[in-house]
Amino acid sequence: MAKITETLLLEKGSPKTNKLEQIKTLNLSRLGLKPQDLPVRLLSQLRSLERLDLSGNKLEELPKNLELPALCYLDLSDNQLEDVTTLESLSSLEELKMEDNLYITVSDNYKLMVLLPKLRIHNGKDVSTTANHLRYVYIENLRTRIIAVWEKNFSLPDPITAEKLSTLKKNFVNIARQQVRYGPSSVSDFTKWKVEIIAKEYLRSLTEPKGEPETKGSPDTKENYDESTSTKRKQTALVDASISLTPRKKPRSDLPVSPAEASPRKSSLSCQLPTPSQTSTIRMSPRKISRPPATPTRGQVRVETQGRGSKVQPSKQEDEAQIQRNNRTDRQRDADLLSSMKSCSKTQQPVCLKPLHVLQCHSKQDSSEDFSTQLWACAFQPLPDSTGAGGGSRLVATCGGDSLCVIDCETGMVMKKYKVPGEEFFSLSWSTVLMSRGGGASAQHCSIVAAGGKRGLVKLIHPRNNVAYGEFRASRKALSVLRFNHHQGNFLFTGSYDKKIVMWDIGGVDSNYNYKVVQLLVLESSTTPLHICLPPTSPSSNLLTACEDGLHCYNTVLGTNNTTKRTKEMEITFPIYKKEDKDHDYHTVDGLSFLTDDIVASKNYMHCSIYLWSWSRTKAQRPDKKDRTVCAVVLAELQWANTEIPYLALNTCPGRAYIVCGDDKGRLWTYHVSNLQKNSLHTGKPILPTEVLEWLTPVRKDHGQLEGPSINSVAMDPELNFLVALSDKNMVIVWKREESS
Repeated sequence: MAKITETLLLEKGSPKTNKLEQIKTLNLSRLGLKPQDLPVRLLSQLRSLERLDLSGNKLEELPKNLELPALCYLDLSDNQLEDVTTLESLSSLEELKMEDNLYITVSDNYKLMVLLPKLRIHNGKDVSTTANHLRYVYIENLRTRIIAVWEKNFSLPDPITAEKLSTLKKNFVNIARQQVRYGPSSVSDFTKWKVEIIAKEYLRSLTEPKGEPETKGSPDTKENYDESTSTKRKQTALVDASISLTPRKKPRSDLPVSPAEASPRKSSLSCQLPTPSQTSTIRMSPRKISRPPATPTRGQVRVETQGRGSKVQPSKQEDEAQIQRNNRTDRQRDADLLSSMKSCSKTQQPVCLKPLHVLQCHSKQDSSEDFSTQLWACAFQPLPDSTGAGGGSRLVATCGGDSLCVIDCETGMVMKKYKVPGEEFFSLSWSTVLMSRGGGASAQHCSIVAAGGKRGLVKLIHPRNNVAYGEFRASRKALSVLRFNHHQGNFLFTGSYDKKIVMWDIGGVDSNYNYKVVQLLVLESSTTPLHICLPPTSPSSNLLTACEDGLHCYNTVLGTNNTTKRTKEMEITFPIYKKEDKDHDYHTVDGLSFLTDDIVASKNYMHCSIYLWSWSRTKAQRPDKKDRTVCAVVLAELQWANTEIPYLALNTCPGRAYIVCGDDKGRLWTYHVSNLQKNSLHTGKPILPTEVLEWLTPVRKDHGQLEGPSINSVAMDPELNFLVALSDKNMVIVWKREESS
């Protein structure tokens, strides 16, 4: 039996280093180790450890309170394990191997799925579906039965004393363990173990009451769907709303997704860029364009009425005190913004972006004359997980019309292309899921894309292997937005034109691309959701959605109060709402993205500014009891284009502290927020953009210059090496960062 020392850990670990904190893989197999041989204090220094092999030892349990925050793979095969509850502290664990442990039962396996919230692969098999059923369905059924036992047989003593409470807890737990029966008898040990935990938690909640319960409901599971609402662009007075702009429904099922050609090719439909003198970016201070006398209304007229009674005029002293308070608030707001931006940006200098490619890769029937297909969403492939290798991604996925493309931004080559006849894609999202390989091999991470649109179906694609491996119906109507939870890559949110946001568990895949999708939660909205954002600090607890009628916040914590259908927790309002009248409705929020863990960038339709506001300070406010509203704590206002075209989405690059938003003339408004001067925040006027990248006016042979289109969507890689913009005239424009000399 080897003694675990720092020297042994450095010898057995990799990469080779002289610091425990830098070890990522550690092999301690077949050393005859027992629980007392594992020094918790020493092992807890392995803060970056991702893979640990303890197979072939004599472990009956792991030491309690062993914290390895980065550990995602653990091999405990061929040991003598009896107690699995000590693994609870390894909360980041995604894959666990426990074969050849004689005393481990089915109940122990169930305990592991509940104790380890991220566990997806167990003994080489994908158990994410079973695990989530246990975490959110099975346990909620137990909770319901436990509450029934309490209400039938028990009540709180009056007065409550420690002695009475202790006796009550003992009796309640014992009765609950005896009377609550659920699930197969083979897991009765697991059921009793969990019943005891839930019973104690429930009794504690009665003596220490917390928040209000959610409203109960059940998800809608109808399979039929409607395409009538699949027109993405908002209708204005210039468009006849009765005219359908979408293809007719075709009587086909299981439509195949056509893979790309075997070898990557550059799009033969790329437009010719003008000379360098024509494409040089122009720094400018854009002037506001005068607004027409009236603009088309979005919906219901809002009329503000003044309250009755005369106003009391404040005294001069009160005026001065209020001014001082406002000044202090402004100074604090400015300091918060500047300090946050300074800490998040790697450079204080703006980047220089130059045009690189203009591609036509979504054309109908590959026609070079197609300048009508609207492109709606783009996103860069996320950086590889710790198991992968490589630097920043230069692959971007784009969708529009009936196709989805994966493009290499450096070369301008269309690496993959997937077509679904009759579809019109509106949104896509990348994620990383685990692929189990069987045969004792450890699972590997793979990047997938989910895409959806008019038909209400979500397509699941693994671009690296050129496989469209599945689809499922997410709605009866068109899908407007898709968003993965990047902290739990198998959780997908879909927003649709039936005014619902649904949370799905798509699980992982095996080597044969078998998968299973489970619906977990339904969030009900009053209008169509346009964008979904998950706060970086609480991606599994809160969800922000930008809708046609405002910005709403939802509670997405699973396994609470047995609610699978929920309404908004609160609505976030903006100062521009005060300027609404019968001709101007600013409630549609058509741009939303986090710039830092706390600062959010958003914009409202027909408002020629972009708001920067604090998520934490906004959420900390107490919502109005009547309409559940809170006012956004605005930190700054950025000047943007004056346009009546909706759905021109903004995006952010947190690593470079950049915000980019296109307009209806083909221009890209860029804001390097960390470069804002403090004095510019005190003027009370919108801050000018750092740079406006003018439309390239690309030239096609025998057709002349192309006029500036609307830029529907933009995306940046994490290092801002590339900027991609999508237009409503079937063009993908790629910009590249030029290194300063």
